[in-house]
Amino acid sequence: MPPITPVVRNLLILNVIIFFGSRAAEVYVFQNFALHDIRSEYFQVYQVLTHMFLHGSVMHLFSNMLSLFFFGPMLEHYWGAKRFTIFYLVTGIGASLLYSVVRYVEISQIQEMVVAFMQNPDPVDLRKILDSLVGNNYNVDFILQLKRNPDNVAMIAEAKQTVQQLFQRTLDSPMLGASGAVFGILMAFGMLFPNTELMLLFFPIPIKAKYFVFLYGAYELYAGVQRAPGDNVAHFAHLGGMLFAFILLKLWQRNRTTFY
Repeated sequence: MPPITPVVRNLLILNVIIFFGSRAAEVYVFQNFALHDIRSEYFQVYQVLTHMFLHGSVMHLFSNMLSLFFFGPMLEHYWGAKRFTIFYLVTGIGASLLYSVVRYVEISQIQEMVVAFMQNPDPVDLRKILDSLVGNNYNVDFILQLKRNPDNVAMIAEAKQTVQQLFQRTLDSPMLGASGAVFGILMAFGMLFPNTELMLLFFPIPIKAKYFVFLYGAYELYAGVQRAPGDNVAHFAHLGGMLFAFILLKLWQRNRTTFY
């Protein structure tokens, strides 16, 4: 691995400064600069860029910056500072666009169920909505009571209020982090240096970069499609970063040299 390069160093410093500098006003920062659904009152166009420099926890920051530290310098050394910066921003923004499209479809499907429930508050539909919004983290007894008392006005009102609040909370839930750009970097590394052997902490056996990227991408696709309850990882943002990295590299590969 070459010495740390200027753009990578600046990105590391910038992300760390923003993370610790925004802790005191985290709610304000997330509401205004993390990426929100276009239907949310907090959505702003500039969030497709600013969300890339925010992180939700120390581990979130550490994992992204560690990958940037290990894989970024070789790409910057190979491309130069300007092209590496363009690549980082394009893959990060591209990741947010794919995530936003998928998220829009997912939320729209839930919204249809919510509208139907408001018109006809059925306990079965209530359970489907809660499964979609909060996974298994809800009061099953309340649903059973509503099923036994389907005409109870107070319980119906409570159920409607709960559904509205949970749906709004989900709609206003933002996406943040440099993961899209980082996964773009991983994709580029696997394409440009496919036979470079990696020794990973969680997989202590040498593995070629091309196989690592393929397996990681396959896992993200599986996790994104399956979408386990309680999973708050933006898998399609990761895939978006990889997709835009692939497209960008194909546009740039006229004079590509393969490294081993």
